[in-house]
Amino acid sequence: MKLDLNDVIIEPIMTEKSTMLAGKSQYVFKVNKVANKVMIKEALEKKFGVKIGSVNVSNLKAKARKTRKRTLTYTVGWKKAIVTLKEGEFDFFETIQ
Repeated sequence: MKLDLNDVIIEPIMTEKSTMLAGKSQYVFKVNKVANKVMIKEALEKKFGVKIGSVNVSNLKAKARKTRKRTLTYTVGWKKAIVTLKEGEFDFFETIQ
């Protein structure tokens, strides 16, 4: 399945851990569930104009939650990508306003 460039990257994830990783030139993104490492790398290189060193991907499974009526519902599972920039690349989160 071929995804559009804008459909691969959903949003950046800004948490305490991702802020710590940003100091090591690693950035965390929520990505489309059908996207693979090659698609993610191409999308980020074209969108932000940076060179990507490596992409690590993890699938986060859906979690069970109880509602007020004590029925089980499930949250939606999603995919997370941790992207490492190559040496000499700039911090592209500083350029995003």
